[in-house]
Amino acid sequence: MNIYPQQGRLPPFFFCCLLQLCIGFKSIAQSPDILRSREVVTELAALLESSHLSTALTELPFASTPLTRSDSLRAGQLLVSSFKAQLKIERAPEMAAQTLRHDGFELPFFTKIYGDKPEGGRSLYISMHGGGGAPPTVNDRQWENQKKLYVLDEGVYVAPRAPTDTWNLWHQGHIDPLFERLIQNMVVFHDVNPDRVFLMGYSAGGDGVYQLAPRMADYFAAAAMMAGHPNETVPDGLRNLPFSLFMGGKDAAYKRNQIASEWKEKLRQLQIKDSEGYPHWVKIFPDYGHWMQKEDAAAIPWMHQFTRNKYPDRVVWKQDDVLHNRFYWLRLSKGAAKARSLNIVSLKGQIIEVETVEAEKMTILLNDMMLNLDQPLSVVANGKTLFKGRPDRTVANLITSLLERGDPGYLFSSKIDLNF
Repeated sequence: MNIYPQQGRLPPFFFCCLLQLCIGFKSIAQSPDILRSREVVTELAALLESSHLSTALTELPFASTPLTRSDSLRAGQLLVSSFKAQLKIERAPEMAAQTLRHDGFELPFFTKIYGDKPEGGRSLYISMHGGGGAPPTVNDRQWENQKKLYVLDEGVYVAPRAPTDTWNLWHQGHIDPLFERLIQNMVVFHDVNPDRVFLMGYSAGGDGVYQLAPRMADYFAAAAMMAGHPNETVPDGLRNLPFSLFMGGKDAAYKRNQIASEWKEKLRQLQIKDSEGYPHWVKIFPDYGHWMQKEDAAAIPWMHQFTRNKYPDRVVWKQDDVLHNRFYWLRLSKGAAKARSLNIVSLKGQIIEVETVEAEKMTILLNDMMLNLDQPLSVVANGKTLFKGRPDRTVANLITSLLERGDPGYLFSSKIDLNF
C-alpha cells in the first residue's frame, strides 16, 4: 500500500478520521423503484423537448431519484442527443469560421478528412506545429507545413494554429479548454468517435505532446511526440495512454536526444513497476538530427490500433502546473487541485482502493461499465473500509458528468464523495 506520511501523503491513521461520506446514506441500501425510475426518464424526455440542457436541471426533484440500470442508460442517451443538438446550433458559426475562442485566445484550425467513415465514427488526429518564440510569420509557415506533413488512411486530420507565438506554444493553460472544445466540435460536426482521438506534434508541437498527454490522458486513445522537449513534466500520468516518442539521435539542441533516452528509461521503469500500464514505443533514429525524413509518420498506424481506455483499473493522477479537476473516474472539487500532487486509486471487482491521496476531498465516479451498481461495493484505504454500500444512479450525476467535460462517451450515473 503506497500511503506514506512523507511528501504530503496522509498517514494511515488519518483515514480513520473521515468526517463524512456524502452520497446520501438514506438510499444506498434500497433498490430503485422501477415505476418511478421509468417516470423519471419520461419526465426528462419531456423536459428536454422544451428546455436547454443545463446544470439547473440537476436541482429539480426528479434528478435525484434512483434509476435502474436500463433507465440510466436511456436517460444518458436522451442527454447526449440533447447535448449534441444544442452544440450543433450554438457552435455552427465558429465551425464555419474554422476558429475557436476561449478567454481571449483564438485557435484557428485546418481540417482534412481521409477515407470512409467506419462504423462507430471517424478517428481524429490533432497535429500541432512547431516554431515558437518567433515572429508570427515563422509560426504561420510552420502551421502551413504541418497541414501537409502527415497523411491518413482514415480519419479527420486537424492542424490547429497556436493562439500565441511564445516559446511554449502548446502547453499554456488556455490550450486545454480549447482542445476540449475542438474535440467536442469534431464529435458533433464530423461524427468523430470520442474514443478515437489521437494527439501528435513536431518540435514545439512535440513539447506540447510531452505536456498535454500526461495531464489530458483521459481525452485521448494514444499520443505521439516528435522532436520535442518535455521541460519540467513527468510521465507518471501516462499509465493508461499509449505513448510513442520519436527523436533524431543527433538532435542535440536543448539536449532533446539525451532527454528522449531518459524518458525511454523512465517509461521502462514505470512499466516494470506496473506491468499493466505505461504502453509505449520509443524510436530514436541514430543518424538523424531534428528532421527525421518523415519516418516518424510510423506513429500514425501505431496509434491507430488503440481505442481510449476510459475505465482503467488503476488511475495515476499526477497534476501538472496547469490543473485539472477530473481525470478518468476521479474528480476534485473546483479549486481543490494542487500543482504536482499525486492521487492513485485502483478498481478491483467491487472494491475501490485508495492507494495514495494528496487531496482533502475526492469523488469516485461510477457507472455500469465499471462494476455492478446493483450490488454493494466498497472503498478501502490502508486496510480500512471508508465506504460500503450501493450508490444511486441519478439523472443529476449523468448531467453533471456530461456538462463538466462535454464528452458524450464519458457519462457517470453514480458517485461516492470522500471527505478526508
